[in-house]
Amino acid sequence: MSGTENVRRRRNVLAASVAAGVLIVGGGGVYLAAAASGEATPAGAGGKAADAAGSPPPLAVEAGGGSTGGGPGIAPGEPDPSGGAHGTVYKAKGPLPQGPSSAAVHRPGGLVTSAEVTRLAEALGIEGRPVLVGDVWTIRPEKDGQGPRLDVAKAAPGNWTYSWYDGGPVGDTCLKGRACPPPGEAKPSRGGSPVSEAAAKAAAVPVLKALGQDDAKVTATQVMDGSVRVVNADPVVDGLPTHGWSTGLHIGPDGRAVAGSGTLKEPVKGATYPVIGAAKALAELNEDAKGAGPVGIGGCATDPPAGVEGSGGDGPAPVDGSGKADPAAPCRSTADTAPPTEVPVTGAVFGLAAQDVAGERLLVPAWLFTADPVDAAPYTVTETAVAPEYLAPPVKPSPDEGTAPARRIESYRTAEDGRKLSVTFWGGVCSTYTAKAVESPAKVAVRIDEKSDPGRACIAIAKEITLTVDLQSPLGGRPVVDAASGEPVPRR
Repeated sequence: MSGTENVRRRRNVLAASVAAGVLIVGGGGVYLAAAASGEATPAGAGGKAADAAGSPPPLAVEAGGGSTGGGPGIAPGEPDPSGGAHGTVYKAKGPLPQGPSSAAVHRPGGLVTSAEVTRLAEALGIEGRPVLVGDVWTIRPEKDGQGPRLDVAKAAPGNWTYSWYDGGPVGDTCLKGRACPPPGEAKPSRGGSPVSEAAAKAAAVPVLKALGQDDAKVTATQVMDGSVRVVNADPVVDGLPTHGWSTGLHIGPDGRAVAGSGTLKEPVKGATYPVIGAAKALAELNEDAKGAGPVGIGGCATDPPAGVEGSGGDGPAPVDGSGKADPAAPCRSTADTAPPTEVPVTGAVFGLAAQDVAGERLLVPAWLFTADPVDAAPYTVTETAVAPEYLAPPVKPSPDEGTAPARRIESYRTAEDGRKLSVTFWGGVCSTYTAKAVESPAKVAVRIDEKSDPGRACIAIAKEITLTVDLQSPLGGRPVVDAASGEPVPRR
């Protein structure tokens, strides 16, 4: 499947230690996930019509609209599920389940109330009344005091962030330097041993209950700074597991939550769509995962040798159907023709994955595949399950509008409880770059500005550049967006 007229589903990628799902065995697939009606459906069974009142509207899934904001992204040392320059082929190790015939999209709805913020604050051990500052509910320590800070966006889904400040001089009495963090920012850990996984999960129970996520899938294998254990919880919505809609909590050595983020409002059920089975979704995932090959700068590295049209670089010249060199074909090196990476798929489960749809963050029906490479830990890749005829085609710009700018920022990562945001992109060796972040309760938009000397002779070579910006509030579950293109940026 290729071409601008074809509808392309976008995949979400999230590295994980072990992905929950349907185990694929030689005897056949077993479907464990609940159908849209909430009842278990065996593989191949029929279902109700997608919408008794008529067909649902086309779903405009945005390019790159995967789960970039709510999860940790690709963990350090984990493989890139996209397979790099040559792509990835995901191969099922046995039959795949068919799943339900239809499922509903879930979208944020309503406004966060003061009572809901108070309930979350009490679960986190925070005293005080929430105050509405603009569009954000906030509880923060007194000036120059120590204590916790909670910020919750009023609009659904109610993105929230929590951090703890241990005290010390701040404000006008603070000496400038590393020992003077901004108000509300947690100090680095003072050491100690991390609590056990069981203790960390137990500490998260009151918070998850306040969020209505008692039945979430909880993991606590990650440790930060040698002493803080991270609890990640993927909630269950309408009986289905979710991906990219997680709650995160940092549990200190004393068993107390020192930081956290997530969403407060549970998404509400929207339109119901026909969905495809796991086998077809996996085929679409493989189509989407094909790499474009190594990309250079300035086209072919050398001029074509005398007498050979279309030859260039360090590989053979492309040829047409007659066996002659094709001057219109792109230059291809030996590396371009390398085979893709093959990764076994050992599990599949039907669920809901976070996607950007027409500028709104939704939970969209999706297949969650467990990828199990031979040289790395298992991870999860997801593919939209909505039937292709119900996906809106990409919007083509009119001639007057020109071509929309491509996303410049390749990836991002965070540090210091989400208050430092580092973005990575490709730039020229002779230019200087600056990054600026514009924050809102719904997202963080980052713009890269370039300054170059037009009178300076410079070789056309690109280099990978990483810039870091300070955020006023921890990133939490907010997506990072490339300000130039408006596209979400994947986390690495």
